[in-house]
Amino acid sequence: MPAMMTAPQQTQVPIPQPPRAITTKDCSYLKDALSWQLLAFKKLHFFAQQATDPEVKQALEKAGQMHQRHYQKLLTHLQVNNAAVMASIPQIQAQAQQQQNQAQ
Repeated sequence: MPAMMTAPQQTQVPIPQPPRAITTKDCSYLKDALSWQLLAFKKLHFFAQQATDPEVKQALEKAGQMHQRHYQKLLTHLQVNNAAVMASIPQIQAQAQQQQNQAQ
């Protein structure tokens, strides 16, 4: 029986700081993540309200609060003046200057 070959596992190193500018693709990912976190929070809150066992109720509330914290954390990453950050990038500044020169 031939040995199965497996793909090497790749590990991603977490980024210590979020990027200063948010690309369109980043925005799409964040929107999806916000939706998932909000849905998880709502479902867990609903199930906790239905639970009769106090331990189960507490565990569901605790999990729901975790998703709520994640949702809030994602929101903080969106509180960026994206236009100002993009204007501070040298390549973007050069392109903007070229466009202004062409307009004159």
